[in-house]
Amino acid sequence: MADSVALDPVDLHILRLLQNDARTTYRELAAEVGVAPSTCLDRVTRLRRSGVILGHQLRLDPARLGRGLEALLSVQVRPHRRELIGPFVERIRTLPESRALFHLTGPDDYLVHVAVTDTADLQRLVLDEFTSRREVARVETRLIFQQWECGPLLPPSGGSAESGL
Repeated sequence: MADSVALDPVDLHILRLLQNDARTTYRELAAEVGVAPSTCLDRVTRLRRSGVILGHQLRLDPARLGRGLEALLSVQVRPHRRELIGPFVERIRTLPESRALFHLTGPDDYLVHVAVTDTADLQRLVLDEFTSRREVARVETRLIFQQWECGPLLPPSGGSAESGL
């Protein structure tokens, strides 16, 4: 597990603003948090170098791309051994339907978020890409009716310098 990074209230404010809109300019950020644009640029650069900011992503609407049905697949892999799970993970990550892949504790080993065109496409995906694999013992499918974004992600309060925000 990576070590946490000490963040002051200005850093936290910058992170909150960037998580709400990563396209915010340094000039806009600086004005909002009350520092000079060059100071803001230095802080964002430090947050990137320290690994707090991992990158920027473009979010797309799966339905507008013809993938209007989303589901969560709970997958049990047996036997759960490194030589089997490595190739399994790499294959699932390359599927165009895969949105996210989580390695879990508990009765299921993986949770896979997928986006497909319709139920027939979901059935094809489960049968051809999951249950056809010898290491997959079970797949349980749950359709996603609706989802909401949460956030922004900030350090736990109390142990960090989040006071004042």
